[in-house]
Amino acid sequence: MTAPRIAIIGLGTAGQAAAIALGRQVPDAEITLFEQAAEPGPAGAGFLLQPTGQAVLARWGLLAEAQALGARVECLLGHNHRGRLVMDMRYDHADPQRQGLGLQRGALFELLHRHQPATVRWEPGSTITRLEPDAGRLHDHRGREHGPFDLIVVADGSRSSLREQQFGPRPATPYPWGAWWCLVPAEGWSTPHELNQRYRLARQMAGLLPVGRHRPDLPEMLCLYWSMPADQAPPADASSHTVAEALAPLWPEAARQLRAHAPRPLAHATYRAVNLPRWHHGRAVWIGDAAHGMSPQLGQGVNMALLDAMVLADALGPRLDLQQLPRFAAQRQRHVRWYRWASHGLTPLFQSRADLLARMRDLVFTPASRTPGMRSLSRRLLSGTLGLPAGTFPALPLQQIDSALMRGPSTES
Repeated sequence: MTAPRIAIIGLGTAGQAAAIALGRQVPDAEITLFEQAAEPGPAGAGFLLQPTGQAVLARWGLLAEAQALGARVECLLGHNHRGRLVMDMRYDHADPQRQGLGLQRGALFELLHRHQPATVRWEPGSTITRLEPDAGRLHDHRGREHGPFDLIVVADGSRSSLREQQFGPRPATPYPWGAWWCLVPAEGWSTPHELNQRYRLARQMAGLLPVGRHRPDLPEMLCLYWSMPADQAPPADASSHTVAEALAPLWPEAARQLRAHAPRPLAHATYRAVNLPRWHHGRAVWIGDAAHGMSPQLGQGVNMALLDAMVLADALGPRLDLQQLPRFAAQRQRHVRWYRWASHGLTPLFQSRADLLARMRDLVFTPASRTPGMRSLSRRLLSGTLGLPAGTFPALPLQQIDSALMRGPSTES
């Protein structure tokens, strides 16, 4: 019997995680990973690894490595320009074990890269321009044909051209707002375990997220993000000091932190809301942002990608049963839809010109979040467990995902 052949398109978190999950589930599989960049690397600066994402890494025995590099994040606090507390989301008011983990994209990229299966074959500098889902064949920008493959995992991000070929442009809608971002040293920062944000209505938003170290010998960093309209990229000479000047009236402490260190160049991030009518066709399946891109307001993108990869491998099993693709899609869609709705609803409250909505937000959010029901809901929303189907982590009850697994890596493989 010939070994199963798997193609994975895209070397972001979803693609890397899919290679690990499928490689462990189907050890004899021949996995080919196609990436358009000639020298693959991480995209983005920093992110929050939520309890769900940490649970996936724990299942693979990788959580301890991530914890050694990341920064513990206990809460998300946001104040408006008048100093009023607007956002107070905590992982758990009673149990300090439940927490987020701030990580640099580069740290996660290298961690997942180190643990790729030995059977993976790399195809960097290879842009897949067309796929034949029923035949399991791929075509690249050089006119070469690849395949046939038993399974094709499309993980080429929210701007997936392969998704558009298959389903048309309607499933993806660009957000009108994006962000300028960079990494700045954390030395001297007074709140190393908090994600802090500042708002001026919904027209200005800034945040500083502790994201730990890229490697053990490098200093701890903060991820700075500054909300901007999506069509306004930073000028070529813009830096963290540029943001400090604009930020000073809104958040003097953050401005001083930026000025205290050498200027860092800014990058530009834009986002898309993606809602696929279906996640699979023939032998092809879409995961990660290619299937369900959303606003970063809730910090769930990386975590959803990790869950996609794990659940996909579990659903297909060691025999790579493609008849289970509908079950995989249904399970993940039940979870993702809650965050798609929440992200879509929250984004205008923080990134828009809707001043009345922002004023209502400032008045209502904190009192509402302190009621028992809303406190529990916000904790589950933040941790990534809202709507997560029972049985996603078979060895662990759902209510323990964002508690017990935070204490260390599982022995499950």
